Amino acid sequence: MGFFKKILGTFSGGSAKSAMDDYAAQKEMFARKYTSFQSLLSANNSILEIMADMEDKLSGEYLIDRLYIVQNAAAITGNVKDLIDRLNEIAEGRYAELYERYQHISAGLDEAFSRRRPVAGGSLTVAYDDIDKSMTDLVGGKNANLGEMKNAVSVPIPKGFAITSAAYIRFMQHNGFLDKINQTLSALTVNNLEALRTASREIKEQILNAQLPADMHSAIMDTYEKVFEGRDTVVSIRSSAVEEDDEFSFAGQYSTYLNVKKADVPAKYKAVIASLFSDNAIFYYKTKGFRESDMAMAVGVVEMVRARAGGVMYSNDPNDASIHNIIINSAWGLGCTVVDGTVSPETYTVAKTPELKIISRTIPEQSTMAVCNDTGSTDEVPTTDTMRGKASVSDAQIMELSKYALTLERHFGVTQDMEWAVDEGGGLLFLQTRPLHIYTHETAPDVPTDIKGHQRLIGKGVVTCKGIGHGKAFIIRREDDLLDFPQGGVLISRTTSPRYVTVMNKAAAIVTNLGGTTGHMASLVREYQVPTLLDTEIATEAIRHGQEITVDAVNGYVYDGYVTELIDNYENRPNPFRETLLFRILSQVLKCIVPLNLTDPDSEQFCPANCATYHDITRFAHEKAMRHMFLFTDVAAVQPGFGAVRMVTGLPIDLYVIDLGGGIEGTPKRLNPEHIRSIPFIAFFRGLTSMKWPQGRPLDVGGFMGMIAHSATMSEAQIDEMAKCSFTFLSDHYMNFSIRLGYHLSLVEAYVSDNLNDNYIKFHFKGGGAQEDRRLRRVRLISEILREIDFDSIVVKGDVIDARLSKYKRQSIEQKMEIMGKLTVYTKQLDMVMYNDSVTDQYKAEFIKDHIAGCNK
Repeated sequence: MGFFKKILGTFSGGSAKSAMDDYAAQKEMFARKYTSFQSLLSANNSILEIMADMEDKLSGEYLIDRLYIVQNAAAITGNVKDLIDRLNEIAEGRYAELYERYQHISAGLDEAFSRRRPVAGGSLTVAYDDIDKSMTDLVGGKNANLGEMKNAVSVPIPKGFAITSAAYIRFMQHNGFLDKINQTLSALTVNNLEALRTASREIKEQILNAQLPADMHSAIMDTYEKVFEGRDTVVSIRSSAVEEDDEFSFAGQYSTYLNVKKADVPAKYKAVIASLFSDNAIFYYKTKGFRESDMAMAVGVVEMVRARAGGVMYSNDPNDASIHNIIINSAWGLGCTVVDGTVSPETYTVAKTPELKIISRTIPEQSTMAVCNDTGSTDEVPTTDTMRGKASVSDAQIMELSKYALTLERHFGVTQDMEWAVDEGGGLLFLQTRPLHIYTHETAPDVPTDIKGHQRLIGKGVVTCKGIGHGKAFIIRREDDLLDFPQGGVLISRTTSPRYVTVMNKAAAIVTNLGGTTGHMASLVREYQVPTLLDTEIATEAIRHGQEITVDAVNGYVYDGYVTELIDNYENRPNPFRETLLFRILSQVLKCIVPLNLTDPDSEQFCPANCATYHDITRFAHEKAMRHMFLFTDVAAVQPGFGAVRMVTGLPIDLYVIDLGGGIEGTPKRLNPEHIRSIPFIAFFRGLTSMKWPQGRPLDVGGFMGMIAHSATMSEAQIDEMAKCSFTFLSDHYMNFSIRLGYHLSLVEAYVSDNLNDNYIKFHFKGGGAQEDRRLRRVRLISEILREIDFDSIVVKGDVIDARLSKYKRQSIEQKMEIMGKLTVYTKQLDMVMYNDSVTDQYKAEFIKDHIAGCNK
């Protein structure tokens, strides 16, 4: 028995008071569900907007850092949790399984962010004799590579030792710096360089003034004595950060101190540690995607080579991987002048042929060089007459260097960037080696906007995925059209749909009248990299089916024909961001968030168990929430005295209004249309009142208390008939309108706002008192008119219609709501006169001509 019949059923043991309490509880429940529904829509929009922004950042055209990814991933995670909470409030806990999927995806996000942490335990110092490449976490990339060169490949290096990352942590914790500094830096963004500089100065000053723990100081000096065999050896103090000289070079970010005396080693150690927090180093690691806790610093203490000559060598040409040449730069004196670019070095090119042939050499006249002095630093001095214009290395040394280059490249498995020196006795020593990253540099011309000889069919649109697409237009008018979509076609549609994912592998481009960059399909086209223009407004009118077109999804244009200037000349520019850890983190994070697997709400696969990403949960929750709100019509009729207000309409219907918040202005005793503030209701009511109503009126139900008094003498059929008044739940943006017209029930639900992703109309129709064939003709007429106003899902079963449309701009959806109001009146009793199909077609054509044709759809 419906709720109204329960209220009237006092003869069976009920009472007016209990019925009133029951209704009040029902109304309160609906209000709670509507509040949850609004919160769900807000969370849904936030998720889609953040997703779109993060996908846009994946293009590499914007400067971001790890904090951007962390904050936005956290925001999406929080909104998804809220989305699940709100859905279960609406559906009374039916979708608790989503929490397990949420936890699973959240764990995947944590894994995407996780990286190795610096080793907290281990020796404070390690000699190079005991180091290999597996010890990077403890001794840093530079030290690990030096130990590997010496112990695994027998490449000559100076004596030395590492002060480890464990020592770094010991030093930082001893002075209370670690958590404090990490907390300060984690709040900084790369977009505020001044804040970076200020924080850098403060942190470096604290480190330089700090004390080494006594055990750490002893460990450094004891290892110094052992490695250098008790001699007061002058050394260089070099950075060897945990992430340095491995996958990421951090080239030039940290300090090196040359010609350091024994007594100054502890102070220079702190100076190198402080350089970990230079503003440029902070900027570098943040834009590469590292966490603060990744930035542990080990330090190398290396015997100083009083170099006669030094320089840098690449085991392959860094500008072109296909050119198999070794490049050697050399200069007189310390090789630091080559590294920091203070001299023009000699350049030697050696072909990587079996005999290693020198194929070119350039020897400029070097006027100055760097040398060690006796005070613990370096000086710049003039070169001698015998040096200027002369080679600093012999051909034999060039060959020796080249052989070592091949050896190191072969051992490490990638091209190498090596620093080397020739000592005073002519011996060759290597000071470091690290991977050499070779990038492909390709340039693309700017996409032209002034195309001659081709008609511009569309001159505006929202670029959702950049690119150029060409093919024959294929206009999608209904879902079945996707079955015939051709390879290389350009998909043209009025609106967006995640269902188009089924042809995105075929589509050369996509152009729609409507849509926004935060929608589900927008995410899909970026994932599939389909050049896409949305919100052109006129695509389905401006473009003919089968017409050859070129889509410029860079400037936002569509041209008639094959545009050679765009198709033949446009190339995607290389994206250096794709080579960074930050890109990989963002990519991995988005894999947990963005892919959409649930595209068909009517499929058995559309269920919580198949939600593999946050996007899946978002899509599922949004779809199910709308369905549950639409189905939640347990209150079949309402009367004054229960919180509902009878509205004076001037129409032959009894209408009661329940305000969920913002739907009615004030608390009028006599509710008139001018008191209504609900956007969808105003549009729908405008349609109702603009039509001439058919004769006849459903039974005018008397006062509710009068019905209670006479209920004992009523038959079941009489109670059913009395339930046939109309009612609506309203808010400022929402309407749920149950319209009883004689034997017919229409249920119209709509949400109308400035956010097109929220907007939808749902329609349910049932009933009719005529013969079955006439009822079915009316159902056909209604369905075909709904299709004319862009309802994209229409399900007909017997004389029942369930239909919906979504994601239209406010103006458009208000217009459609007005047409729905007109259609409600127009079809009130048409089944009585629909005695053949031609009459049905006549009424359909009449409605389209009078109320749809010429409308801006």
